[in-house]
Amino acid sequence: MSHFLPIELKHASRLLNHGPTVLITSYDPENGHRNVMAAAWSMPVEFEPPRVAIVVDKSAWTRELIEKTGSFGICIPTVSMVNLTYAVGSVSGRDEDKFNRFSIIAHQGPSIGLPVIESGCAAWMECRLLTESGAQEKYDTFFGEVVSAAADQRVFINGHWNLNENNADLHTLHHLGGGNFLTDGRQIKTQFV
Repeated sequence: MSHFLPIELKHASRLLNHGPTVLITSYDPENGHRNVMAAAWSMPVEFEPPRVAIVVDKSAWTRELIEKTGSFGICIPTVSMVNLTYAVGSVSGRDEDKFNRFSIIAHQGPSIGLPVIESGCAAWMECRLLTESGAQEKYDTFFGEVVSAAADQRVFINGHWNLNENNADLHTLHHLGGGNFLTDGRQIKTQFV
């Protein structure tokens, strides 16, 4: 049973506000090639329409797929995916399908058809590539407009993260380098709401 529900796109930027490590997915329907890679550099850049930025190196096969198809997915892994997150970020998918190699179950996204991962992830987004900025060539930064998104209702409710000790196994990852990660800590709410 999936705990994922579609979210209002006006809340999609909040999925990345806290700086989690992400899994970037790509797919070329022409030949069936798909790929997944880990990335520590992602961020929201606009609320409405929801836009995000990711950094993908010129040598990455994911980059070739994104540039060819004009789309990418972002999945937000949880604590249970720490080993897999590190693994998919450490090998190239150029020679083999990492989804098959690591037994990753992916569903087809509803808008673009990108591979989206729910099992072991807290949320996912499908994005259309925006190419007019020039940042892609100069800084390896890709901008995308979120066209569909869903999140696990056990940790993302009514457009807000709800991370607590009761759902610690669903907390997101934050990469420190060298195979070291942190998870989200204690959530604190301000009195001025």
